[in-house]
Amino acid sequence: MAVAESGSSTPQSIPERISETELRQPTETIVREIIETLLLTFFIFWLVNGLIGRYRIDGSSMNPTLQNGQYLIINNISYYLSEPQHGDVIVFHHPKSDLNLIKRVIGLPGDQIEISNEQVKVNGVVLDEPYIAEEPQYTYSAVVPEGEYFVLGDNRNNSSDSHSWSFLPEENIVGKAMVIYWPPSDWEAVPHYGFQNDN
Repeated sequence: MAVAESGSSTPQSIPERISETELRQPTETIVREIIETLLLTFFIFWLVNGLIGRYRIDGSSMNPTLQNGQYLIINNISYYLSEPQHGDVIVFHHPKSDLNLIKRVIGLPGDQIEISNEQVKVNGVVLDEPYIAEEPQYTYSAVVPEGEYFVLGDNRNNSSDSHSWSFLPEENIVGKAMVIYWPPSDWEAVPHYGFQNDN
């Protein structure tokens, strides 16, 4: 039977000195990850801002559909993918001022618009418009030119729109109104009404 000598000692491991390079590595990694996260955040913010916009309703021209002081989310790329349709609620640059306005598309290029006897007709068909404040008390008649649109406010008798300043050039359209997001009690999708005679 073997017996260990009382004077013998087991060798002890000496801790290795951590190099300066190894100490620097975790710090550089953290800094790099922070920078990557910030860049990704800025990219997402830029992308989202390019795809959607925010718009505040100022006035009563779209009553009762939209109310003064409400905030909307606008789809900025909607009309890069498709053409505006009858009944769309759109935001656009006013063709004769620096204002941004919001109205409903009533006439597409080539449409015959007639407003008389408190009715709006498109291509001879009287529109069913449950969204308006009251019937229009004015008369109007025209054919919408190519590349332009005819827009009206839902508050027909209190709206500066195509019946007063003419047609809206397509290039002035900013986007399609999508959602009312403020105040929270009004949260809902913006109602768009296609016309019954549309396919």
